[in-house]
Amino acid sequence: MAQPCVSRGMSSREAAGGAPRRRRGPRGGGCVTGRTPRTPSSRRPGRPRLPACRARGDHDSQRAPRVRGLQIGARRASERLPEQRARAPGRPGGRALIGGPGQRAGYGGRQGAVAAVGRGAGGGAAGLGCCEPGGPRLCRDRVRVEAMGDRGGAGGSRRRRTGSRPSSQSGGGPAAAEEEVRAAGPGGDGPAADKDESRGSDAGGSHWDLRCHRLQDSLFSSDSGFNNYRGILNWCVVMLILSNARLFLENLIKYGILVDPIQVVSLFLKDPYSWPALCLVIVANVFAVAAFQVEKRLAVGALTEQAGLLLHVLNLATILCFPAAVALLLESITPVGSVLALMVYTILFLKLFSYRDVNLWCRERRARAKAKAAPAGKKANGGTAQRMVSYPDNLTYRDLYYFLFAPTLCYELNFPRSPRIRKRFLLRRLLEMLFLTQLQVGLIQQWMVPTIQNSMKPFKDMDYSRIIERLLKLAVPNHLIWLIFFYWFFHSCMNAVAELMQFGDREFYRDWWNSESVTYFWQNWNIPVHKWCLRHFYKPMLRRGSSKWVARTGVFFASAFFHEYLVSIPLHMFRLWAFTGMMAQIPLAWIVSRFFQGNYGNAAVWLTLIIGQPVAVLMYVHDYYVLHYEAPVVGA
Repeated sequence: MAQPCVSRGMSSREAAGGAPRRRRGPRGGGCVTGRTPRTPSSRRPGRPRLPACRARGDHDSQRAPRVRGLQIGARRASERLPEQRARAPGRPGGRALIGGPGQRAGYGGRQGAVAAVGRGAGGGAAGLGCCEPGGPRLCRDRVRVEAMGDRGGAGGSRRRRTGSRPSSQSGGGPAAAEEEVRAAGPGGDGPAADKDESRGSDAGGSHWDLRCHRLQDSLFSSDSGFNNYRGILNWCVVMLILSNARLFLENLIKYGILVDPIQVVSLFLKDPYSWPALCLVIVANVFAVAAFQVEKRLAVGALTEQAGLLLHVLNLATILCFPAAVALLLESITPVGSVLALMVYTILFLKLFSYRDVNLWCRERRARAKAKAAPAGKKANGGTAQRMVSYPDNLTYRDLYYFLFAPTLCYELNFPRSPRIRKRFLLRRLLEMLFLTQLQVGLIQQWMVPTIQNSMKPFKDMDYSRIIERLLKLAVPNHLIWLIFFYWFFHSCMNAVAELMQFGDREFYRDWWNSESVTYFWQNWNIPVHKWCLRHFYKPMLRRGSSKWVARTGVFFASAFFHEYLVSIPLHMFRLWAFTGMMAQIPLAWIVSRFFQGNYGNAAVWLTLIIGQPVAVLMYVHDYYVLHYEAPVVGA
């Protein structure tokens, strides 16, 4: 029978022969000062008697590092594991349990392994810390770890008995338990369960332990929450490149190299000694100076507001009519030259319209300020913290021409300015402009022109199947050239001009490619025009009492007019295809917003762009060839 350990240090009560103070020791035996060991009848069943440990005084003289004691205990416990595992009854789930009926610990995880190392052959607390070098302090530490293991094991047993399913967020559940048992195999924290035990548990245990399915949606379902489709996007890009490469190679084999830089020059000039488009651009300065002189006289009160309005209306009307008359009457101007000249005059019209409106608002504000300051008397005006230009100090030629060359259509007295010109940024934009210009010209000559020429015969014969086939074949190069043009103009060209002029507002476009409605696309793909329409057309109509629907229709009507103006006059024909296409955006916007949402709306917008653009191109080119030339017929 094991004898109790005798403590080296005794209390005064113990020395006087009194009852020894009861000190709590480790569960299941160990060193307890002055405590009589349990009799076999008082011990719990299934827990064998533990060997007596050495006196506590021996530990002080033979104190070794804790690590050494832990290593020895772990080695001895590992030697007893096969025997303990053989004694352990099969548990549901195939997990071996170490200890007696009252001391159950799950052996699959880290806590279970620690608890198993700390136990003896018959269960309970082993004398690892107590009987090995390291002393009772190590014993107490090991007891705490064992208690944690007991709680973890008991919790695992309780879940197995009840068959409850823990939350998936905490990593529990039958699947997690099964993975835990699987991880406890070779290379894990402990030995895996036997196959026989798995069969036994499968036969009589809970069905949750072998469960491998759970409620979940497929990845392509919107309810799954999965949104990482980068691989599919890369796959689509690769397929797009390969398909276009095949078409480009087929074009080279069929037509040869059609790129001719000399032919590009002939698109702008018929006569090398006559440059009508450039002369029109130079004459545009006359209209800008006229608007400036009208504003100078309005600022000093030499003209009334009604007279100033009349002069501005005449000036703006002349800006639109004069280049159109020259393009229609002068035979030496080319269609491409006419388009460029008309674009310059259209931009000048929008800029001078904004210039007149802003100066009018400044005059009205100044008049209101004078009316408020008159009754209160004259007050001293302190200096401002930041030097800002105020009306009418802005009426200078320098300010006017800065606005005319700035990449914006909306006038301000004080534009945001960047601190300096970034030379490397400017050089990159200039190189992009040069490269993308050559790329667009090459794609148009090599890819679009042959396809358009081959489309004339189906249009003439009204062969609808061939017309659709030509349309789909033209859609790819047309849309690719349009995307290149967008980047070339709105990013490269406008950023280059803004950098040269230190213009600070570089928001020339927004994320129109994410448009889920037609309205969102038109609001975000051309920000300078959108800001002008919003500031000088849409909001003034709302202030005058118009409804939002009427104001929106008016904006589309103005846009349709300018689209037709830039296409019909250079081609010397009026078919209203561009006007009809722009006005058709109103019902199209309603249809897309009504029947398509989210990604479907985005797909509808892209489909409209890809199909609508080549339709307009083919219609105008066909009419132009029918009116001016004999339609060339090239082998399909």
